Amino acid sequence: MTPFRLALSLLFALTAATSSLAGETLTCPDLAQAAQVADCPTEEQLRYTYLGYCGDDRRMYEKDNVTCTAYEHFRDLKNIALWESADGVFQGYVSCALPPAQVKVMKATRMSVVTQGSLTKLVCAYPNNVALTRRSKTPCRVDGDGDCGPGGTDCKVVCD
Repeated sequence: MTPFRLALSLLFALTAATSSLAGETLTCPDLAQAAQVADCPTEEQLRYTYLGYCGDDRRMYEKDNVTCTAYEHFRDLKNIALWESADGVFQGYVSCALPPAQVKVMKATRMSVVTQGSLTKLVCAYPNNVALTRRSKTPCRVDGDGDCGPGGTDCKVVCD
């Protein structure tokens, strides 16, 4: 290997090591660019699912004593559709009771990191119980207190 190629290889290796030490900074996605990627369930599908899920005798013996107390409650919990950020990295289920136009103007309120085994979840919280999550194996930490501020852009997470 020539001295030039050796120096070039060393430079690339050093650059890669330095950039991996610096980490990647992520922010919550802009919901104006997000999209609903699954249809909302129909009333017929919700009723069918309610009868199948809540009509099963073994449900009486399980710890979940809230979901099946009434169809209206079940409907509130299960009338949801999958949404994704513009790049497809963040996903979350959003209530179909919220009009898409209302979802698109929401600004992030908080960003948090949840570790579950070797999985790291970056959770972006928005008003009306809307949350989009990014899942990865990369360790991350919140930069600051996780508050996104009035514009929804002040929260950041740094991932190794």
